[in-house]
Amino acid sequence: MKLAVIFGGKSTEHDVSVVSGTSIIANLDSEKYQIYPIYIDKFGTFYACPYNKKVLSLGEIPQNLKRIDNIFAYLKNIDVVFPVLHGKYGEDGTIQGMLDLLDKKYVGCHTLSSAICMDKVYTKIILNSAGIKQADYIVVKKYQNEYKILDNSFNESIHNSVSLINFVNNKFTYPIFVKPSKSGSSIGVTKVEMEDELINALNEAFIYDDKVLVEECIIGREVECAILGNEELIASPLGEIKPDASFYSYDSKYKSQEEQTLIPNDISFDIINRVKNIAKKAFKVCECKGLARIDFFIKEDNEIILNEINTMPGFTNISMYPKLMEEYGFDYDKLLDKLIDLTKNS
Repeated sequence: MKLAVIFGGKSTEHDVSVVSGTSIIANLDSEKYQIYPIYIDKFGTFYACPYNKKVLSLGEIPQNLKRIDNIFAYLKNIDVVFPVLHGKYGEDGTIQGMLDLLDKKYVGCHTLSSAICMDKVYTKIILNSAGIKQADYIVVKKYQNEYKILDNSFNESIHNSVSLINFVNNKFTYPIFVKPSKSGSSIGVTKVEMEDELINALNEAFIYDDKVLVEECIIGREVECAILGNEELIASPLGEIKPDASFYSYDSKYKSQEEQTLIPNDISFDIINRVKNIAKKAFKVCECKGLARIDFFIKEDNEIILNEINTMPGFTNISMYPKLMEEYGFDYDKLLDKLIDLTKNS
């Protein structure tokens, strides 16, 4: 099988994608696959990479690249594509749409589900309609020199900075979270402790997206569930995040030596099963395929709140998705084989 692995990309998660992509390449069985590594730089240019098993570190880029002038022609004879792209221009349905046009099979969620799950606002709308509990929120957009607020029913109101702060104060209790609607790895996310920090947090989020979520802060244990499959789904054991900061930031995820991920042994069987069932339901409601990592909060009263769905989760050596699937029984290389088999048979 001729297998192309695409990594890098134009998003803010470029560096993480490089680590994920080269980790996957290093763990693929070269006896089973002819492997074609493809690197996309931060400007969107495609390059063919030499095949090797070196896993690059955060911030490194591959060397000895050869520019691909016509990616459509290059992919013509490829059997399956593994698009290991996180964030915009990769996890949001764009690369999936291109591959659909080329009639190429690819690992992971398809165009619609990728787009839905990348946009946190539309994820909320769809999951709310299925009765899946999530954090309360409002949407904020820039409007000329002011702000446009959209409530949960998409009613619009225009505000200056003072009336926006008053609106938020009347709806939420601090702390709250401000986050870009279409971004991952906690990039552009701010935990706002008091109203004086709100406008700066919005401006930070607007760097990454023109649509921003202001969201209630959920106090609870942060757990993640890995889903594998198309119609018949496997739900992994739960993993728990113990961030070293006040929330699970980009630095906590990829740079911290203190942050911990573990398999908890003090969550009841009933709660674990409820989380798994909600994860499977959310996967199906959003029409996901192949894989996803679904993140939750478990509150002190055992209420379960879905946080987000990641359709191409990290595949670094510290990433939760492969760790959870290893706990289930799939070693890294066997997990990759299974994902590729699911693609061939979808």
